[in-house]
Amino acid sequence: MIDMIKPEIIAFYLPQFHPFPENDNWWGKGFTEWTNVGKARKLFPGHYQPRIPADLGYYDLRLSLIYEQQVQLAQEAGVTAFCFYEYWFGGKRLMERPLVNMIERGVPDFPFCICWANHTWTNNNWNAAAQRVERKVLIEQTYPGIDDIDNHFYALLPAFSDKRYLRIDDRLVFVIYDYKSIPGNYTMLTRWNELARKNNLPEFYFMAYTADPREVKHPRYNVFDNVILSNINGAFGQGHSVKRLLKDVLINRFLHLPAHVVSYRKAIKKMLCSAFENEKVVPVVVPNWDHSPRLGTGGSIFHNSTPELFKRHLTDILLITRQKRVVQPMIFIKSWNEWGEGNYMEPDLRFGKQYIEACRQTIDAFDWTMDGTL
Repeated sequence: MIDMIKPEIIAFYLPQFHPFPENDNWWGKGFTEWTNVGKARKLFPGHYQPRIPADLGYYDLRLSLIYEQQVQLAQEAGVTAFCFYEYWFGGKRLMERPLVNMIERGVPDFPFCICWANHTWTNNNWNAAAQRVERKVLIEQTYPGIDDIDNHFYALLPAFSDKRYLRIDDRLVFVIYDYKSIPGNYTMLTRWNELARKNNLPEFYFMAYTADPREVKHPRYNVFDNVILSNINGAFGQGHSVKRLLKDVLINRFLHLPAHVVSYRKAIKKMLCSAFENEKVVPVVVPNWDHSPRLGTGGSIFHNSTPELFKRHLTDILLITRQKRVVQPMIFIKSWNEWGEGNYMEPDLRFGKQYIEACRQTIDAFDWTMDGTL
């Protein structure tokens, strides 16, 4: 028997839960994601809304104690690192305060990395009422060129220089959320490696993110060490046929119900795909999904998720991961605290810490040996 390397369990982390001037301007003074979460309502019998946070309450990430408590819960779950979403819009940073504060404090001693969430924000990304008005760009994702690439690197240099910054194969882990939208694709990657060497840092372990299993073998991803694959869309079987679109309109516009609802039991089966077996692919596990707090009946929903079903989902992904002969196996959790997407591990009033306990129990009970013939 061969003892396998246990995977890094990395949870995506949303740094949104604090007021900042742009949100005040777009949505009203004091707006955070909690505004949407608190207004959420049941859309059909048995729909689990509203979702109310338990142990940490409706927290404010400007308070350093909150992050320390989140880290403690993550460690209880067996999570080994957080991956902070980072927002850089051609020189404009948003929602950076929680990350900056954590770096400046130097505590807690918990690994982290960064995912550049490079997408344009529009009014209908964040608010159900905005679905009924004309789409409006709030801030556009732009790619101005080499100076902006350099400025982006130096804005994050304190993070890259932090001893807690996650390394794989002794390189700095950095995730790009939407690589295919970047023009002149390879410039940023090669330039950042140059700048890392110039600043006495190791080169980067670059990872791309995709939600489409068909994408993972595309040549554009050859420059990456790994491709992170989330197959949430696969659970809904989303297509663009005329019949499908007409059905969605009927359900959504006339019956005033969400058009995309699937049981979590079915979803975890549908999300499994052969692309996860590719050694370059890092799979994503999803404890739940419901972004009706943001989009109302326009949201898509996993119905009846439970900690026991999440254990089954995580076990399926661990079994796939165990077969891979890679430098460092990894699994991403989407997400630690995306409350507006019903997509979180943190305690709520219905389940308490059961998802955290389910994650730890599954990891601890898993057999990390395998037959040497595999």
